[in-house]
Amino acid sequence: MSWFLFILLAALTLGGALGVVVTRNVVHAALALLVSLLAVAGVYLILFAEFLALVQVLIYGGAIIIVLLFAIMLTRSAEYPRITDNRQWPLAVVAALGLLAVLSAAFLTNPLPDDGPHSPAFTDLATYLFTRWAIPFEIASLVLLVALIGAIVIARSSSDEV
Repeated sequence: MSWFLFILLAALTLGGALGVVVTRNVVHAALALLVSLLAVAGVYLILFAEFLALVQVLIYGGAIIIVLLFAIMLTRSAEYPRITDNRQWPLAVVAALGLLAVLSAAFLTNPLPDDGPHSPAFTDLATYLFTRWAIPFEIASLVLLVALIGAIVIARSSSDEV
């Protein structure tokens, strides 16, 4: 049963990722990304990592997708022509097939782990997050804050010119 569920969620993840790449509508691409991220949360649930699944749904499935949709709505302009042809498809196909070969070789040469719940306790996760990984965590939050401030400055400066 868990293999069937894993295959289903993996197909949803790959289908959502393919939808992000293939669709020409940016809003549809963001919604396809949401499908992919929620399917990854389902994979976390199969692995008995409930906390990671919750974080995946709240942070990526909720906050990041909403920020992306707001960015799309704020920066969308009718004056830019739509790109209808892309000559990089052959290079993208070669790169994707190369990545598929590397990942397949890594997957087939390494044994699968044993089944069973191996998720760490919440106290262990909190201990690592606020002791060993506190500085990288804060650096990541500062980088996100700077990116958000930069996006606001760019959006305001371009709207002032119009």
